[in-house]
Amino acid sequence: MPALSGLKVLDLSRLLPGPYLTLVLADLGADVVKVEDPNGGDYLRWMPPILKSQGAMFHALIRNKRSIALNLKKPGGAEVLLSLVRSGYDVVVESFRPGVMERLGVGYEALRAASARAVLCSISGYGQDGPMRDRAGHDLNYVGIAGALGSNGPRGGPPVPFGVQVADVGGGSLFGAVGILAALYQRERTGEGAWLDVSMTEGALGFMTMQLGAALAGGQSLLPGEAPLNGGYPCYGVYETRDGKHMTLGALEPHFWKRFCDAVERPDLVTSQIAQGEEGDRVRAEVAEIFGGRTQAEWVAFFEMQDACCEPVRQGIEVASDPQLTARGMFFEVDDPVEGPIPEVRTPVRFVGGDEAPRRPAPGLGADTDAVLEAAGIDETARANLKDDGVLG
Repeated sequence: MPALSGLKVLDLSRLLPGPYLTLVLADLGADVVKVEDPNGGDYLRWMPPILKSQGAMFHALIRNKRSIALNLKKPGGAEVLLSLVRSGYDVVVESFRPGVMERLGVGYEALRAASARAVLCSISGYGQDGPMRDRAGHDLNYVGIAGALGSNGPRGGPPVPFGVQVADVGGGSLFGAVGILAALYQRERTGEGAWLDVSMTEGALGFMTMQLGAALAGGQSLLPGEAPLNGGYPCYGVYETRDGKHMTLGALEPHFWKRFCDAVERPDLVTSQIAQGEEGDRVRAEVAEIFGGRTQAEWVAFFEMQDACCEPVRQGIEVASDPQLTARGMFFEVDDPVEGPIPEVRTPVRFVGGDEAPRRPAPGLGADTDAVLEAAGIDETARANLKDDGVLG
C-alpha cells in the first residue's frame, strides 16, 4: 500500500507551486482532488505547448489527481467545499493572495469549524503578513528579494535568471510538503489541525542559509562569481569543452581536486584548489584550457575511470537519455484516452521496497465532480440544483 494511502487532499491552487506539492502527495498515494473554477479551470490547461486537447505542463503536474468544477465565488460554493472538509478531507492547499480565502468564506476559521482536524497550507509570495503580503509576484521576484538571484551569474556581470523555479518549487512546493507532513504528525498527538503560512520568498531565502551565515559573519562575498560555490573557486565551476558543451567540476575536497589534477597530468595545480584574486584567475584559465582540449563525450568517457566529481552538463531533452536517470526510472509514459501516451517525470521520493501509487492521466475539467460530491453526501438532486445555479460545472 502506498505510504499516503487514505490521506485526502483538496487542492485549490493553480500553476506550479501548489500543484507540484500535491503531485508529490498524489504520487505517494494521497487522494488529491483538484478544485477548479468551472470557467476554464487551471491556467495550465490552456498554456502552450498544447497536446491534442490540453497543455503538456498541465499533464505533467496533474496526473494521479481528480478534478471537480466548483465556483467558490457563487453563493453556495463555500458550503460545498466545507461539506467536503466535514466529510473527512485532511488537507487543503491554496495559493491565493492573503485574505482571499476569508473573503470566499473558506478561511482557516471556517475550515476549522467544519473540522478541527483540517490542515490548511497557504502558499503565497511574501507570507500572510508584512508590508508586501498583498503584492503580486512570481518566482523571479521572490529569488530577487531573497538574495539568491543576486549571487547567480558571471563575475562582474548582471544577475542571471535561474533555469528552474527555485522559489516556486523549492520554497513553495517542498517546504509546503514538509509543513503538511509535520502538521499531520502533530495532529496524531493533539487531534488538532493547523494553518501553515508558506512564503516562497522565505523558502528561497532558506536556500541561502549557509552562504548568508558566512557572509553575515564577514566571511565571504555573495557577489556573482566570487563566492566559493558560484564560481569563486577554480575547483568548483562549469567549464566549456572543445565542442561548445560544458562539464561541471565539483572537486571541493582536497583529495578529489588532487585526483583531478593527477588525472589531467597537472600536479602543479594541486596547491591552487581555492586560489582567489589574480592567482585564482590564472588557475581558472588553465583549467578552462584543459577542458577546451577535448569534447564533452571524450571527457565523460575519461572521467568514468576517475573519482573526481566531474560530470557533464545535460541540456534540454538530453537529460531524458542520461544513463543514471533512466536506470532509476525517472521517465515514463502515461496513457491518456485523448492524448495518447504522454511522457512524464516521476517525483523524487521513493520508498525502497514500498508500493507506488497507480499512474493515472490528468483528469478533464470537472470529470470527478459527481463522484467526489456524492461520496461527501451531496445527493443527485442537490448537485443538479448547484449546477443550475452555476456553482458546479
